Amino acid sequence: MIYKVYYQELPNEVPVRERTDSMYVEAEIEREVREKLADKNVNIEYIEGLSEEHLQYEQQDEDFKMESF
Repeated sequence: MIYKVYYQELPNEVPVRERTDSMYVEAEIEREVREKLADKNVNIEYIEGLSEEHLQYEQQDEDFKMESF
């Protein structure tokens, strides 16, 4: 499954919508996403599992990029 991860670059900062970034991670379960991102030192705000239709929509964005681990 592909997960969309909303995060803040600075791990100790309070989340602010205008500074929220997102990345896409392939994993079996949400916990695996968190394990893969543990060494990135980011503040994970929310992890969303994407349906096939939602993934197709996200892939239309020119900034779409899967993280590789």
